[in-house]
Amino acid sequence: MTAVQKLRASTAPDHDIVDAAFGGFDLADRRDYTAFLIAHARALPAVEAAMAGIAGLPATPARTALLADDLAALGVPMPPPLPFAIGPAAAWGALYVAEGSRLGGIMLAGRVGQGLPAAYLSARHGTGAWRVLLAAIDAAVLGEDAIAAAVAGARATFALYAAAAGVAPDDGPTRPGR
Repeated sequence: MTAVQKLRASTAPDHDIVDAAFGGFDLADRRDYTAFLIAHARALPAVEAAMAGIAGLPATPARTALLADDLAALGVPMPPPLPFAIGPAAAWGALYVAEGSRLGGIMLAGRVGQGLPAAYLSARHGTGAWRVLLAAIDAAVLGEDAIAAAVAGARATFALYAAAAGVAPDDGPTRPGR
């Protein structure tokens, strides 16, 4: 198995938890959509900031500013991000999750209510960029120790998103403020 295949297989349960947590938001409803964006704003900026300090990661377009713009259009300031730190080997897993969420966002963008801002969810990869990113992960994450570190980084990133969405360990998904 490649590093990406091991990342995908090893973190499938974590991915399912985050999908379930964020899947409960009605993106056509202004209030729910705002809560969805606030939850993302508690996670994404922390992940992007942590990855920015890691040498050797491929450059990817940041989405924090798009998220801040969407929240501003809804009249909401950016919330403080949750704490998050990642080491160089684990950062590859964080990158996998953060850029995978970009793909998920494209699928969700069509569910955003008419008239609501959707720049954050509409931010796509360039043509072929996802495949290039996966190839970069496979080329950089070599050996069982590196794969284990990347898996730990991916799990930490999924856990951050779950916490931002109000998922408590062993409690299942809950939505903040509800």
